[in-house]
Amino acid sequence: MPSSVFADLLTDSDQLEALVPVDELWYSQTPAPGWTIGRQVAHLADVAGMARAAATPGGAPDAAGGPRRAMELVEGPERTVRRWRTEREAAAQALAAADQDRDLPWAGGTGRPSLIGAALAMELFGHGQDIVDALGLERTHTDRIGHVVWFGTHTRDFGYRAHGFEPPEMRFRFEITAPSGALWTFGPEDAEQRVTGPAVDFCLLVTCRRHRDDVDVKAVGREADRWLGIAQSYPGPAGAGRVPSRFGAS
Repeated sequence: MPSSVFADLLTDSDQLEALVPVDELWYSQTPAPGWTIGRQVAHLADVAGMARAAATPGGAPDAAGGPRRAMELVEGPERTVRRWRTEREAAAQALAAADQDRDLPWAGGTGRPSLIGAALAMELFGHGQDIVDALGLERTHTDRIGHVVWFGTHTRDFGYRAHGFEPPEMRFRFEITAPSGALWTFGPEDAEQRVTGPAVDFCLLVTCRRHRDDVDVKAVGREADRWLGIAQSYPGPAGAGRVPSRFGAS
C-alpha cells in the first residue's frame, strides 16, 4: 500500500489541477446533476478546508459542510483553483503534523488524521472523475489509489445505511488488484462473502461514478452481491448514481 496519504494526496491533486480548465469550460456541466466543473473544484477546496480546520489546534470543521453553492461563479476559476491549492496544502501539512494516534472531529464523528487523509483522497478521486468525464479525458492511476481502496473497504456499511438497511455482522473479504499488479487484501481470509476486482474499477464503484454493470468488480456470496448494488464510500443519502452503459465498460 502507498506509504504517505498526505504526500500522495498533494501529488494527485496537482495532477488533477493540471487538467482543470480556467476558461469557458469551467462552467461545463459534469455527469453529476447540477454540478459544473467549477462547483466540483469549489467542493474540493471546501472539504480540504474542513480537514485543515479539524487538524488545526483550536479549529473546527465547518458544521454546515458540503459545497458552497454557486461559489465558483463568485470567485471565478483562478481564485477558486488558488483557494483549492492553498487549502489542500494546508490540510496535508496540518494532518501530517497532528498526533496520528488522536481522533479529530470529522463528518459528524471523529477519525484519525490518516483516515481523514484517505477521505480527502476519496473525494479527490470521485469529483476528479466527474471533471475528466465532463472533459472527455482519462486519468492514469498509480498505486496511490490504494488510499481510496482502503477507505472504500472500511466504509462498507455506508451503503447499507444510505439505503435504510441494517449492515450485516458478517465481514467481507476484499481482494483488490493494484495498478502495479500487487494484490491488496482486507478482511478475513476465510470469509464467505468476497469482493474482487481491479483497484480503479473498485473505486469507480464505491464512489458511485460507474454503475456496477460497467466495472469488473465481482462478488461471491449473496450479501456481497447485494452490496455491489448499494456500495458508496461517503455518508449520507444515496444519490442517483450512474446509469449503466453511459460511459461503457471500464
